[in-house]
Amino acid sequence: MRGERVLLRPLEPGDEPILRAAREDPSVADWWGAVEEGFPFTDFPAATRFAIVVDGEVAGLVQYAEEPDPDSRHAEIDVFLGPGHQGAGHGPDAMATLSRHLLEDRGHHRLTLSAAVGNDRAIRSYEKVGFRAVGVTEASWRDRHGTWRDEVLMERVVRP
Repeated sequence: MRGERVLLRPLEPGDEPILRAAREDPSVADWWGAVEEGFPFTDFPAATRFAIVVDGEVAGLVQYAEEPDPDSRHAEIDVFLGPGHQGAGHGPDAMATLSRHLLEDRGHHRLTLSAAVGNDRAIRSYEKVGFRAVGVTEASWRDRHGTWRDEVLMERVVRP
């Protein structure tokens, strides 16, 4: 899938060290928590993942998981960019590209995500592509230091 500046492509074996290094960088790890065993291929089997590629270089990862029940069908998405690719507009581009795929090609009308309270850069990025905050969950995830953190729940709804 092509965005304005990014390419989203399926993960390849050579992506693992690049994505692992990005996830372990404090600029990402502070908001995503510890890297799970099997990352990025087997740690979250329900997710469909894509490498975010900018100018031929793996810049990060975007993923989604679908709720298949037709009465509550939606997709939840996540994204991260390595430290050398943050703040350049690649996050909103990747999110817009994936959102378009999920809404137009996969038939979803509702997309959700969560962002750590305090991760203002990510929240602004999500707002740029049409997500809005709908609430906060308290103590909903552990950061890499083991501290329970709150999350902002966000959604983008396209009325059928």
